[in-house]
Amino acid sequence: MKRGSESVSFIGLGYVGLCTAAVLASRGMKIIGVDIDGEKIAKLAKGETPLHEPGLGSMLKSAVKNRRIQFTTDIDRVVEADVTFITVGTPSNQDGSISLTFVKKAAEDVGSAIRGADAYHLVVVKSTVIPGTTTGLVRPVLESSSGKPCGPKLGLCSNPEFLAEGSAITNTLHPDKIVIGANDEKSGDKLVKLYQRIYRARKIPTIITNPTTAETIKYASNAFLATRVSTINTIANICQRLPSGDVETVAKAIGLDPRIGSVYLKAGPGYGGSCFHKDLQAFIAFSRGLDYDPVLLTAVEEVNRRQANEIVKLSRKLLGTLENRRIAVLGLAFKKDTDDVREAASLRVIEELVNNSASVSAYDPMAIENARKVLPQQVELATDSRSCLKGAECCILMTEWDEFRQLKPRAFKTLMRTPNIVDARRIRRQGDFQGFNYLAVGLGATMPPIPVLAAPSK
Repeated sequence: MKRGSESVSFIGLGYVGLCTAAVLASRGMKIIGVDIDGEKIAKLAKGETPLHEPGLGSMLKSAVKNRRIQFTTDIDRVVEADVTFITVGTPSNQDGSISLTFVKKAAEDVGSAIRGADAYHLVVVKSTVIPGTTTGLVRPVLESSSGKPCGPKLGLCSNPEFLAEGSAITNTLHPDKIVIGANDEKSGDKLVKLYQRIYRARKIPTIITNPTTAETIKYASNAFLATRVSTINTIANICQRLPSGDVETVAKAIGLDPRIGSVYLKAGPGYGGSCFHKDLQAFIAFSRGLDYDPVLLTAVEEVNRRQANEIVKLSRKLLGTLENRRIAVLGLAFKKDTDDVREAASLRVIEELVNNSASVSAYDPMAIENARKVLPQQVELATDSRSCLKGAECCILMTEWDEFRQLKPRAFKTLMRTPNIVDARRIRRQGDFQGFNYLAVGLGATMPPIPVLAAPSK
């Protein structure tokens, strides 16, 4: 690939790197994607995506077919680009703090690759990193390995991502903001111009600040969103203990207050995925290193951890005991439109069910294979929703897949042993299940439950 003014490389091809690279390629830019995983690179080179993300597959195939994107394990090829995005993973250490091993190695390798180049090269840290990383770690490593000081021929920016799994392509195509933490004016100007070429005449709100503040914005954003989730779940738990209480009505009312707004006020089983828990743990550990105990964020995490128990309590309320009861769990992915089960609430719920000696069958239209790697062996993984429901004494709706919204009540009634429904996502309505025992997050009891069958003998 010849070097040009619109040539961009990505180091790390997970959700962020791959989705961003695919979108930039769709806008006509020449992309070099680098990853150490040779098997992944081989799949990508054929236009096959290793992850489920709506819109990614077709966009990737088109980019590969039109040769706008190339994939390699050779990091030295970043020298062919003008801009390099570092999008490697930042996993957690055992204590919850962030591991920057991959970021450091990427910075070192990029620096080595461009060491002999004369052209100006901009390095952009898009990985989620704790405040101070770009300036305190990436810059010295990059300068040392490249033999160049940041400035005349080497640019450096922090540029955090704000993508949500399941809508990463849409978020990249239609961002609500762009945050740039520039090491210097030249670096910031070059990244601004790159985004102007991507979004053309569209005016995207752009915040230009220093790298440390940009990094903090990312953590602050996830901390606020996670706090809203735990707050509305706390209100939901109170509502379901009130006669005729309904958290959805409460959420609708408070969401009309312009000081609050309506986003992230959907009660459920708790947040999951690769971001909120990991980032809050990292931010908590980072804050404690500054001699500050962020008790609010600790409470947010504790509320989220306990939320799975609330779902199990609803099941126990219907069945009396969970021992030897067959429970069907519909949904394993932490949210719809993804196959990701990392930190999924379904895993916490299933763990609690198994600990209470329940017999669990589970199904998800996308996440079965990922779930198989982490679930206890005694959990039965069904091939479809109907086989999952067969013989169940209680069904827990855990993920808001359309497939589960569209299941006819008759299917539940004919396949299940007893008509008990726990709706952890409020994807159905109580009126859908006349003649059933139906309990949902944040919905207070309005009628006595239908008598259930006695527990099967051991």
